[in-house]
Amino acid sequence: MAVIGLAEDDLKIAGLVKKGLEESGYTVVAVSNGEDALQIFQSQQIDLVILDVMMPGLNGIEVCRHLRESQRELPILMLTALGALDDKLAGFNGGADDYLLKPFHFKELLVRIEALLRRSYAFPVTDESVLRFEDLSLNTVSKEVCRAGKLINLTAKELSLLELFLKNPNRLLSRQFIAEHAWDINFDTGTNVIDVYVNFLRNKIEKGFSRKLIHTRINMGYILK
Repeated sequence: MAVIGLAEDDLKIAGLVKKGLEESGYTVVAVSNGEDALQIFQSQQIDLVILDVMMPGLNGIEVCRHLRESQRELPILMLTALGALDDKLAGFNGGADDYLLKPFHFKELLVRIEALLRRSYAFPVTDESVLRFEDLSLNTVSKEVCRAGKLINLTAKELSLLELFLKNPNRLLSRQFIAEHAWDINFDTGTNVIDVYVNFLRNKIEKGFSRKLIHTRINMGYILK
């Protein structure tokens, strides 16, 4: 079964999460501060990381950034009480794959973990592993993105978003469809997080190129064409 790294300074929450995950068949490596999280999670074989944001020393977002530099495919879930849009964007920009607010239901945490682990299974590199549209390509195994031979660095969330577009070329994608398939969350009509991340992605894959690839359909969604 998968090994999960848990960084949480609230010992009561950490104990409950660790107990629940172990009862579900996972092995859990638990730490209570950012420095230990970074050192231990980088030195051991960890399949998924759960990070609290507000921890002594390095906070969860800083730990996430450092882990992402060396382990681009490691699934990372932020577990925090900080629920403002800016807090969520900071987490995703730091490289997080998912974001769960406290208080939370353990069953939801378990479902999110299972979804992240399913995505992280390694497959051999084949032609099917490379998604292409015109001069843009994404290797879904190595997570390498190129346009016209130029390497482009994307965050984990931007990669998920690009993969969704590349798997649905010339198809209008609604914001709700994008939220459900790239975020694994129920769409919240009160947030513009989808639009923000589409703009982040556009800036990276279209800057310096005359041809635009992602187009807006007002009040409808986005299309790669």
